[in-house]
Amino acid sequence: MPALPILRRLSLAGLALATTVAGVSMTAAAEPPQSPGLAQAVATIQHMSLEEKVGQLFVLFAYGPDANQPDARNTTLYGVATPAEVVAKYKPGGWIYFDGRGNVQNPTQVATFSNQLQQAAIGTGLHVPLLIATDQEQGVVTRIGPPATQFGGNMALGAARSTTDARTAAAITGRELKAIGIRQDYAPDADVNVNALNPVIGTRSFSSDPKLVAELTAAQVQGFQRDAGITATAKHFPGHGDTVDDSHTALPTINHTLEQWNTIDAPPFKAAIKAGIDSIMTAHIVVPALDPSGDPATLSKPILTGVLRKQLGFRGVIVTDGLEMAAVRKQYGDAEAAVRAIEAGVDQLLLPPAPEVQFNAVLDAVRSGRISERRIDESLLRILLLKLKNGVLFQPYVDVAKVPAAMGPAASLATAQQIVDKSITLVKDDTKTLPLSNTPRKILVTGWGVSTTQNLANSLSKRGAVTTVAQTGAAPSDTAIAGSVAKAAENDVTVVLTRKAWDSKVTDKLGKQRKLVNDLLATGKPVIVVAVQDPYDIAYFDAAPTFLATYGYAAVSMESLAKALYGEIRPTGKLPVDIPVAGQPQTPLYPFGHGMSW
Repeated sequence: MPALPILRRLSLAGLALATTVAGVSMTAAAEPPQSPGLAQAVATIQHMSLEEKVGQLFVLFAYGPDANQPDARNTTLYGVATPAEVVAKYKPGGWIYFDGRGNVQNPTQVATFSNQLQQAAIGTGLHVPLLIATDQEQGVVTRIGPPATQFGGNMALGAARSTTDARTAAAITGRELKAIGIRQDYAPDADVNVNALNPVIGTRSFSSDPKLVAELTAAQVQGFQRDAGITATAKHFPGHGDTVDDSHTALPTINHTLEQWNTIDAPPFKAAIKAGIDSIMTAHIVVPALDPSGDPATLSKPILTGVLRKQLGFRGVIVTDGLEMAAVRKQYGDAEAAVRAIEAGVDQLLLPPAPEVQFNAVLDAVRSGRISERRIDESLLRILLLKLKNGVLFQPYVDVAKVPAAMGPAASLATAQQIVDKSITLVKDDTKTLPLSNTPRKILVTGWGVSTTQNLANSLSKRGAVTTVAQTGAAPSDTAIAGSVAKAAENDVTVVLTRKAWDSKVTDKLGKQRKLVNDLLATGKPVIVVAVQDPYDIAYFDAAPTFLATYGYAAVSMESLAKALYGEIRPTGKLPVDIPVAGQPQTPLYPFGHGMSW
């Protein structure tokens, strides 16, 4: 594409945007639009109506797996039944897929859906393709499951400490997303998880160490953008790593001083910007040191324009976190939140919960003079240049016939397994239980996760173990606990999987996972405890003699765990966070960098 060399030499800082009656023009100070793509972007803006311009700032979704399939939930939300009709009505600039909203069945279906949506977008008369996105962070936030290549997630990469592996994981993920029509990944998560009680970030973060998070964030930006050719999105600015509230349900406050923000939260975003990140997602959090007004960052001009744009020099696209989240809705209401986000410096409004209301609110703000049309044009040009850079502007469609070969090829699966192998962390083995010998034995696999316990049992069975599975969930009943204890007496070894056993606020309010582990330990039989999400669980049953952390619960992580249990690989992962003593957040039980092996 001839436009790309020019685009690389351009920055939005160098684009002197002058508002004219016709729309956007470029002054002689900026590089002349020799590229047909750049010229097309400017010409497109000049010929768009205000309604069309505003629509391009929205990133929408719809229920269902097919653009032409009606769903009553779409009618309730948008007033029209099919995804294609949603595109025709609002002419959005972006779209997002969710597995939990019926969008994802298999890769071929997703690719077909993408083509249908693009056809609908181009058919509106604007001829502007959608920027289709999803949250494929890997690990606990994964929208596209197998046969797509699966990885352990950010904290698993943090435990392995390899920038090369982080870049490779992003490149493989990005190429597979691109093959099914997704050109923007809302990843990597650049938050520094310094709070062990953080309910919303946790293993989505690479580490509690700002330097390590910065290095791995920059590596993934290169993997997504340079290697895969899709747009990366660092999130959640200005940093969501130190909170005990979930912004999906409450408005968190980050009480870092300015010095702490500069030392802890800022480095990964600075590294992402230096690496050329094209998009950054906001956080619905209050940071008084950056803006004492009490407004969440998504609605804060001092934070988004003052800090992110002016201080850090970011010139790319700013996208909100989901506007359907409670943290951004309560203070001002949906209509005002959309307007204030644009006033703050946002370019894309993601997941509006009241689309008609919010669309009209932005239109009214421009018509009344509260927001200038020039301001809308600035965001629109950023979005169009981003679509030009990642290729969707001229190549919106994908070859559906090539999708099966592109998703989870053998080489990528093998690479993913090797990368995840390096993440397994042996935190404790007081009784020298590991590695297990090749002697035939009966193993009980119990604890959290229907597919996770079964996947581990399958991996153990391949190594000659006779396995029994007793899945108990995240908040086991007394009956389930008693059943697992009884089965433990019948087996030689028990492997118990825990997931967020530390979280007595939401996940396990009565501490039943802790009871399960402690009751199993009381049997006197060998018990291996494995945290399959946050490594912090060990603080709540420190009597366990053997404890490992996998940081993820996909099949690839359970295969790596089985390999470590049997000594096929040496555990080489190092804790990427401090594990504090339960109830004493400032007292490390196991420090950053701890990790055992043999």
